[in-house]
Amino acid sequence: MRRFFIWSALAALIGLVLAGTGYWAYWNFYARFQPVTITRNQAEIQRLLDEASWVSGGGGGQPLYVVGYRDSAATQGYEQQEAPKLRAAGVETRVVMFARPDREGLAQSTAAERATVAELWLSRDWTLYQRWTATPSRQWTAAGLPVADGNLARSAVVEASRQFADRLGSLLRDAGVSTQYPLILWRDRAGFLKACACSDKRSWAFIRDDLGAPDKVDTTVADPDAPPPFVAPGDGSPEGLPYPTLPPIPPANGAAPADDAAAPTTPGAAPAPARPPVVRAPPVAKKQEDATFF
Repeated sequence: MRRFFIWSALAALIGLVLAGTGYWAYWNFYARFQPVTITRNQAEIQRLLDEASWVSGGGGGQPLYVVGYRDSAATQGYEQQEAPKLRAAGVETRVVMFARPDREGLAQSTAAERATVAELWLSRDWTLYQRWTATPSRQWTAAGLPVADGNLARSAVVEASRQFADRLGSLLRDAGVSTQYPLILWRDRAGFLKACACSDKRSWAFIRDDLGAPDKVDTTVADPDAPPPFVAPGDGSPEGLPYPTLPPIPPANGAAPADDAAAPTTPGAAPAPARPPVVRAPPVAKKQEDATFF
């Protein structure tokens, strides 16, 4: 009887360990990458998104908001890799950029970044955003843009972008979404507001599935002005046309052709008289002082 209780306790312990391991694996490899359905403060979150100065490449479809900062590699990677797939599904990607505030006296943004963020929030220039993200951050100087530091109006715009990010992050944390960038927000087919802290690529597939976007999209575009590809003869393509038979070309000013043998002949035409051969004298040896040359 004692042995039975011992084996029963051991089996229960093994079962608990296996159940805990299975739950951890489910959460670590699947559940934590799923988007969260917002059930609190939906109206305020939607108002923040509507009032933010986002930039977009167009599309005019269902909006999807991407919130991030310039040095976030995941933000840039998501916009470059996932935006074409979402556009193929009729989704318009709207990007909201902000400049991170200083932390413990350490600046987390540059003057060029703050100037660019202020200009994007004021002009919403998609071309400027593309130039900015296509240039390495260390090489971006914001040439031609007004400086935000020392400018009261533009500094207020930069501060407004920070307040937007802080308030949005606070509301999402209350809904169970961690503050990791990029923050992706959209509405599913049923109209529910969803959010994802998509710093890991493994969470991107859930958004595509939710919006019906393809996993791959062909981004190559054929050039209409490109010449047709060259096709070598002998592979089933039409061969070249035969060379046409041309009539004889008359000599200029009545002069005789230089070479009668090369002159073309036509049927029925009289042959040209042959010219007598020119007799040349044989060479004569001449003796000089050192050698004899011919």
